[in-house]
Amino acid sequence: MKPETLFDKIWDSHVVKTIEGGPDVLYIDQHFIHEVTSPQAFDGLRARGINVFRPSMTLATADHNIPTQDQDLPIRDKLSRKQVETLTRNCNEFGITCYGLNDPHNGIVHVIGPELGFTLPGMTIVCGDSHTSTHGAFGTVAFGIGTSEVEMVLATQCILQPKPRKMKIHVEGKLGKGVSAKDLILYIISQLSTSGATAYFVEYAGPAITALSMEGRMTVCNMSIEMGARGGLIAPDETTFEYLRQIPSLAQDPDFHTHLGKWAQLKTDPDAVFDREFTFDAGKIKPMITYGTNPGMGIAIDETIPALEDIGDETRTSFIKSLNYMGFTPGMKLAGQPVDYVFLGSCTNGRIEDLRTFAAFVKGRKKAPGVTALIVPGSKKVEKQAIDEGLAAVLEEAGFSLRQPGCSSCLAMNEDKIPPGKYAVSTSNRNFEGRQGPGARTLLASPLTAAAAAVTGKITDPGELM
Repeated sequence: MKPETLFDKIWDSHVVKTIEGGPDVLYIDQHFIHEVTSPQAFDGLRARGINVFRPSMTLATADHNIPTQDQDLPIRDKLSRKQVETLTRNCNEFGITCYGLNDPHNGIVHVIGPELGFTLPGMTIVCGDSHTSTHGAFGTVAFGIGTSEVEMVLATQCILQPKPRKMKIHVEGKLGKGVSAKDLILYIISQLSTSGATAYFVEYAGPAITALSMEGRMTVCNMSIEMGARGGLIAPDETTFEYLRQIPSLAQDPDFHTHLGKWAQLKTDPDAVFDREFTFDAGKIKPMITYGTNPGMGIAIDETIPALEDIGDETRTSFIKSLNYMGFTPGMKLAGQPVDYVFLGSCTNGRIEDLRTFAAFVKGRKKAPGVTALIVPGSKKVEKQAIDEGLAAVLEEAGFSLRQPGCSSCLAMNEDKIPPGKYAVSTSNRNFEGRQGPGARTLLASPLTAAAAAVTGKITDPGELM
């Protein structure tokens, strides 16, 4: 029998039909939806006079447009309020479970899926959101889809999809002091570029990957698409299974142990062939920071922005344009650069581990004057954990405050916008022009680096304060 990759095993077992010379008809186990990319899909169903084919396999939550303060009050922005209300109405009409604003299970779609036990090894998962790749941390084939495809999955529980090529990224060694999963993936993207994995599905492996917590693995898989990949996944192991054992709904399932046995078989066969492979040394990775307007423009905090002569002719124009937007110059050092905002949150770094990391660092310290900090849990569950564990009290003592769950200033679809020209050290996933607000200048970093910036008021290597 031909050796297979983990990706092949999951994908091929879900193919309903292969269209000769065309895409596969792929069966979808779990469909997540939110208020932004689903309204047109439901309108399409109505226009065709059809229902959702398998509503129990779709889960909805409001996250992109919701405020992170005063959630007990009506949403002030009329468009945001309409989208959230429309999601609730559509889900009620079509029989879909919806965790709307103030529901105890509400949160960012890619945070609540795993924490509530909807994300399981071996699944195919889609959502009308590019960072659906997050769920690949559990050994799933998970990827984002467009609005027309959302309608397709609602109507058929299947999707037309060409099979991606396969890439393996092996990370040897051990991460150093103050270096996290976020630094690891920012480093990889800086090495491969934002197009280096285009048309591939990436499997991450190696000692540095298996040493990561599930939160860390989700961070890595979340940002796979920032190097052009269709998605990323990590083979499930005992770390995965222990995470799943902590979910009450799964632990109470009489078939859970049977499932564990099957999930343990989900791994790439020895000698399986990938279309492309890369190996990195975790020991060479330092705390990272981005300096430009795409996630591939990243450097170690103690490095300098590349000199103009080090940039190829084909990208030099965009490089200069990016630095002009950011207010930086070639050869400049970012360490010591003043910052105005710090954002901890998003589907990349809004989990309880991220809040624990931030709170542990700022404990006994004070927020720097002039810094506005947005500390946003990824879900109601994370919010409750932060309060119950005393993290919220630690934050308050240090001059911070815990906001309510939501996508927040990751994408400026809500009230949490970064003002024009201001610098924000952000734990989110994208630093495009205007991503966090018109004219906002975003520097992507880890929760630890964000915490260091929050207490010093400037870009700081967290290792220097640890």
